[in-house]
Amino acid sequence: MTFLTLFVIIPVLMLFCLWLAKNDTQVRIVMAVGSTALLALSIYLVFAFIGARESMPAEKYPFLFGDAIPWFEPLHIFYRTGVDGIAVVMILLSSIIVFTGTFASWQQHPQQKEYFLWFTLLSTGVFGFFISEDLFTMFMFYEVALIPMYLLIGIWGTGPKEYSAMKLTLMLMGGSALLIIGILGIYFFNGQYSGTYTMDVMQIAMLHAIPVSIQKIFFPFIFIGFGVLGALFPFHTWSPDGHASAPTAVSMLHAGVLMKLGGYGCFRVAMFLLPEAAQQLSWIFLILTTISVVYGALSACVQTDLKYINAYSSVSHCGMVLFALLMMTQTACTGAILQMLSHGLMTALFFAVIGMIYHRTGTRDVRRLGGLMKIMPFLSVAYVVAGLANLGLPGFSGFVAEMNIFVGSFQNADVFHRTCTIIACTSIVITAVYILRVVGKILYQKVPNPEYFKLTDATWDERIAVGGLIFCVAGLGLAPLWAQNIINDAVGPMISHIMGM
Repeated sequence: MTFLTLFVIIPVLMLFCLWLAKNDTQVRIVMAVGSTALLALSIYLVFAFIGARESMPAEKYPFLFGDAIPWFEPLHIFYRTGVDGIAVVMILLSSIIVFTGTFASWQQHPQQKEYFLWFTLLSTGVFGFFISEDLFTMFMFYEVALIPMYLLIGIWGTGPKEYSAMKLTLMLMGGSALLIIGILGIYFFNGQYSGTYTMDVMQIAMLHAIPVSIQKIFFPFIFIGFGVLGALFPFHTWSPDGHASAPTAVSMLHAGVLMKLGGYGCFRVAMFLLPEAAQQLSWIFLILTTISVVYGALSACVQTDLKYINAYSSVSHCGMVLFALLMMTQTACTGAILQMLSHGLMTALFFAVIGMIYHRTGTRDVRRLGGLMKIMPFLSVAYVVAGLANLGLPGFSGFVAEMNIFVGSFQNADVFHRTCTIIACTSIVITAVYILRVVGKILYQKVPNPEYFKLTDATWDERIAVGGLIFCVAGLGLAPLWAQNIINDAVGPMISHIMGM
């Protein structure tokens, strides 16, 4: 068994220790130690992966540190693990969000123990999903990641939390129903036409046995199934309500990591395993994702709740991920994965700061906030950094990702793809409008409530969470090549397979 399984074992051990914990202090110790161990392990994975990659050709060994343990052999189901460059950066992102989310929830009340139990279970599903190379195992961890969201929002959320939790659960479970149909279709028809029944993602791709007519039936099931989680228009409506009602760390993990399962699944399963259908049907979903990009940005402009602004911004940015993947050029797809990494970091920073402001002021209404730069300068500067990264300012992570996306998208020489690219580019201007409007309003205008002068700035635990995310957002923007090279090595063989080159 390779060390990848530690990404599942550590959260399971955390669950056991949390169950034994007697008080909030012990709960915090368990979360701090466990999240730090996951972060350290993910950093080790990055260096180990880079070292192993240098000694072998990327196109021949797309997955490293692989392992396979029989789980249910009559159906050829294995606990099969392995990572490529895409999975490595997603695991790193997940560990960063879990670590910073732990400190952002350091003062979580009430029922801190129960809250962190469900939070850790969600984390277990996320890590298990990214290390899986078997369709059944991947789907199982996918469901483990989704189920805790209902309780985390329904019990510890704010506003219409029961409605938001139920809406999120119903829509995501509907997407899961489409997924299981698509996965079973791939399994049975691949076995029927190749003579080899398997759930192994790489083996299915190499066999490449499913006829195009059948691919075209199951591709929409899988792409929409994962696309629901990736906020694909018009299946995105659960996302703003879910984000707005979720507690701070859950919003961070939800927008920062959980929505990335959607883009990852669309690329790894739908497009990689059903390549001809992806080529022939991509234009339909390209129209929907173009709408997502622009619609999400325009919707953010008219919101007055800080969380809803960031939620609709996430719809736009996650739509950009799917948009870039469907362009099916190596540059655009590399940009899509960079966007997943960048958006995960900056939206987690956004939600962390918004939650801390809400905890102090009791409101997220832009119209009732003002002058926060004078009252809480640390949190205000963090909000500005998140905003500048969001609108793609050079020097921050958003710029690197969006440049790859739009340059790669424009490499398609036909009128349709270039028209979609130009329309999607307008979201940059729209994003600047709502970000700068909110920054000017809540940070620099007159303080609307004299009681705000009594408020305090970030505490030590909040500074760890926010400072860590600022470091990552700026670090990726200033030194992006290590991530870009890792991702590019993994994307190249996948695009070659999808395009039949």
